[in-house]
Amino acid sequence: MILYTCGVKTGGPAAMHPCAKAGNALDDAGYKYEIKTVGGYRLMFWTWPSRKKDRAEVEKLSGQQNVPILIPDDGEVISGSGDIARWAKEHPKTAA
Repeated sequence: MILYTCGVKTGGPAAMHPCAKAGNALDDAGYKYEIKTVGGYRLMFWTWPSRKKDRAEVEKLSGQQNVPILIPDDGEVISGSGDIARWAKEHPKTAA
């Protein structure tokens, strides 16, 4: 399972950020996941020149450049913090 983010981690004062919201939802549902950080943050104008290159993998997977996106082990693509949070709530990790 891979969570693509802009680099904002879960918890702390950043908890309201969409990428942190997605990570927190996965944490709450009991998942372990890999975080892949992508550059090109839209509010940091100095990253704009490399945004397309930095987010090429995200765009290939989801058809758009925005993060967060989640790729569960089944290969489904879930885009956006709200959809990721909803998916995590509907699919909590079961004890193995």
